[in-house]
Amino acid sequence: MKKFIFLVLLLVLIISCSKKTYSSFKIGIIADCQYCDCEVKWDRYYKKSPQRLKEAIAILNKDSLNYTIHLGDFIDQKMSSLDSILPTWNSLKSTSYHVLGNHDFDVSEAHKEKIIEKLNLKDRYYSFVERDWRFIVLDGNDLSFYGTTSELKKQQTDSLFNSLENKNLPYLKKWNGGLSNTQLNWIRSELNKAVQENQKVGFYCHFPIFPIDQHTIWNREQFLSLIKPYKNVKLFFNGHNHAGAYQLVDNVHYLTFKGMVDTEKTSAFAKVKFDKDTVFVEGFHREISRKLIIK
Repeated sequence: MKKFIFLVLLLVLIISCSKKTYSSFKIGIIADCQYCDCEVKWDRYYKKSPQRLKEAIAILNKDSLNYTIHLGDFIDQKMSSLDSILPTWNSLKSTSYHVLGNHDFDVSEAHKEKIIEKLNLKDRYYSFVERDWRFIVLDGNDLSFYGTTSELKKQQTDSLFNSLENKNLPYLKKWNGGLSNTQLNWIRSELNKAVQENQKVGFYCHFPIFPIDQHTIWNREQFLSLIKPYKNVKLFFNGHNHAGAYQLVDNVHYLTFKGMVDTEKTSAFAKVKFDKDTVFVEGFHREISRKLIIK
């Protein structure tokens, strides 16, 4: 009898271990906090951002989040803007990450590298793994007229911008930027790692890929050609276009999160839950809640 009970228990254990289980996780997302001690411009209420960030973090801290990420333009003008708002950001209970935006570099030339250091970034672009996802954080300011910090990158910026000038592109604006060949090669290596380790891929960037408008990253065609063979790419999340946007292309969800800084009386941020085949976006204030099916 004891032997029979032991065999039954062993069988139950084997069956339970053989079942594939998926442990969901949840994150926080904020875009374009863009604080500065500035007057209202373009329906951006810069002075309201500290309170909005504080309120968002109070809500995010009530949940058990694996991490929170800001999708660029944390500040607008001056290093003092960063000093004023970082203590609030640092009150997050979860791990936190930053994406570099164009306005983050709207500081003096001498302070551009210090911005990166103060945001606790070791690299301008990087990746990290959460469960069976590899998240790739891009630097859309790698080639740009405000975010470059070397003569070589300035030359590469001029070269890329000039090569696109005759194509009548709506997004060839000097407030946007592009990805260097070095970064594109690094992205390829990250995608190959994800394939080898059977990981789904989500991208974070400040600048959008879709839809095409005046906010889109300069060399989007290069990026799309690069990711096309990789069927494990599932998400591309970004800020920059404060109105927000969404487009599904080739089973990749391209989602632009709304800017926190915009409008007089409302904010915008989100919690995002990753399940086995679904990503749930829980929007707060102006941010829209969505259900994204992962195929």
